[in-house]
Amino acid sequence: MNRPSTSLGLVIAVIAAATFGTSGALIKPLLEAGWSPAAAVTVRVLIGGVVLAPFAIFALRGRWGVLWQGRWRVLGMALVGVAGTQLVYFAAIQRIPVGTGILIEYMAPLLLVGVAWARTRHVPKAVVLIGSVVALAGLVLVVSPGGAGSFDPLGLAFAVMAMVGCAIFYVIAARPSQGLPPVALAAAGLLGGASALGLVGLVGIVPFTTSTESVTMFGSDVSWWIPLLIVGVISTAIAYAASITASEMLGSRIASFAGLLEVVAATFYAWLLLGEQLTLPQFIGGGLILVGIGFVRSEKTDVAELATAPEPATPARAAR
Repeated sequence: MNRPSTSLGLVIAVIAAATFGTSGALIKPLLEAGWSPAAAVTVRVLIGGVVLAPFAIFALRGRWGVLWQGRWRVLGMALVGVAGTQLVYFAAIQRIPVGTGILIEYMAPLLLVGVAWARTRHVPKAVVLIGSVVALAGLVLVVSPGGAGSFDPLGLAFAVMAMVGCAIFYVIAARPSQGLPPVALAAAGLLGGASALGLVGLVGIVPFTTSTESVTMFGSDVSWWIPLLIVGVISTAIAYAASITASEMLGSRIASFAGLLEVVAATFYAWLLLGEQLTLPQFIGGGLILVGIGFVRSEKTDVAELATAPEPATPARAAR
């Protein structure tokens, strides 16, 4: 498989993880000020889509046909990669601890390995299995899941749905572009996701409340729109564009494992901006995630292609 430079792709993936990771620490003051998760996410992705729209238009330069050709990829990104995954994740953490929800969602790379294993009936190479186990162990140390309410069945079901949505996001992002620029896919997906989320809030499926009260940020009171603008530009526009670009360059397997760094980044920003303490096990966990990514990177076959490839023909099928 001929892909652009893996090293450059990993750099872009790290940028995506670092920018995605800022969202929790910046959105939390809004939630404490009275914003509902659905409302905050809707405005966040709408800002991101609007910011990316001019770049998408420039990248397309009138080639609107490629947007239509990639309509199913755009629709999947909007409904699953943006709207659906965000909604079920927030539904999950309303019932179970945030750490447990994050841990389950970010088992998505292991889900991709498992799907490829089931579809191809080929055991993944040792480096992939070792990398998966090491990265998962690191993620457990970083997140430190547990606490009251961990076994709420509905909450766990929502978290599993978020995991599936996260895996689908990486598969969609890693699909052949067919001429559709990554920034155009990101912009269309965000605007479509914002429309879907807005509709869900409008019909009352989920609470949709906002507030114009000032929020506490960086130790002082600031206007409500400041964290939303930062989240919309950095945590959404830049993050989604970078993540899709990295996924196209790396394939879903490596990109999804690199995405585990978002948990490390989110933990760091929570410590830096919110004063949440980092522990020695969390530092060790971050190192294990990096080691796991290194193991997975050393195997070149893309799990996304294996996971979506036709099942191998049996002799009976071949005879038909």
